[in-house]
Amino acid sequence: MIYMDNAATTPVHPKVLEAMMPYFNVRYANPSGNYEFARKIRKDVENARSIIAGTLGARPEEIYFTSGGTEGDNWAVKAAAFDRGHGHIISTNVEHKAMLNTLEWIESQGFEKDLAEADGSGIVAPDKIRRLIKNDTFMVSVMAANNEIGTIMPLKDIARSNNLRKRGIIFHTDAVQAYGHIYLNVNDLGVDMLSASAHKFRGPKGAGFIYIRRDTIETSLIHGGSQEMGMRAGTENVASIIGMAKAAQICMETINERRMKETQLRNYMIDRILRTFKGTVLNGTLDNRLPNNINIYFPGINGYSLVSALDRFGVCASAGSACSSASSKPSHVLKAIGLTDQQARSCVRFTLCEDTTAQDVDYLIETLYKIIKV
Repeated sequence: MIYMDNAATTPVHPKVLEAMMPYFNVRYANPSGNYEFARKIRKDVENARSIIAGTLGARPEEIYFTSGGTEGDNWAVKAAAFDRGHGHIISTNVEHKAMLNTLEWIESQGFEKDLAEADGSGIVAPDKIRRLIKNDTFMVSVMAANNEIGTIMPLKDIARSNNLRKRGIIFHTDAVQAYGHIYLNVNDLGVDMLSASAHKFRGPKGAGFIYIRRDTIETSLIHGGSQEMGMRAGTENVASIIGMAKAAQICMETINERRMKETQLRNYMIDRILRTFKGTVLNGTLDNRLPNNINIYFPGINGYSLVSALDRFGVCASAGSACSSASSKPSHVLKAIGLTDQQARSCVRFTLCEDTTAQDVDYLIETLYKIIKV
């Protein structure tokens, strides 16, 4: 099997699994317990919080553990809205469904929303946000990098050129696809909240975190006990928290090497596909793109059929976001950058990792040639 769907999920790193194992049957105490066994586990959880905070330039007390990116996006939007009670939110038309569907629900509760439009490369320019800001705008949410076409958003420019913090506007970013793959510093970017998911950077599924700058929101996500500084009740998923921190640590230690390798292999693969298959087009920009993302338009080919055919040859790819794979609707992201419904249905996403090789890419090209028969 050749796995080229790392944007959907990644395999747990062996060192991550090793770090997690003791917390299932040896270091299994509830960290809220009132005895030494539990206090040791609490210390491990807080150490994990510090590790993750350090990767972002944040304070440990600004990191809250969640079940993943969807929960983080929901928390950010709903807490900001409930704290304010009324007003206006700005996001973009290329966000993940976790954000777009949450905004639809918020709108049904009496809030207003506007979606800034991306250009043909999938980038939302700062002035697109500026034109939408109103007197009662209390939040702007722009993803760090797109999950389908890999476009990296100009977060720093959006925050600074629009004076979001001075205006008292909360700036949130869905960094699920970006975290662990590119450098992110919350202070440099000017964001107040950032959500991430462990399984996108070789951690376990069902674990994530949200960075919330101190004094940004007051509304708790889940009410109950005093876990997560009283903001998210419920016994912590200790093994997964430890695994996520280990994965984050490994990512930061290897990020330069991985980015260089993945970028070179990505460009090699894009070049081969565009030269081999007539009329193919790269969706998104090459220059401002995640190092492992490739999204190709194959004219006259049904993307879902092509993914199924690749599967028969042992290649895993996708025709869009994993969260929308059961939907027959064309990708809202591809339509947002100007593709027609038919064109959007003719696209396939390949996402690489540090274990992908040039031989894997060559096999993919040969397999595509057999299927498409150009």
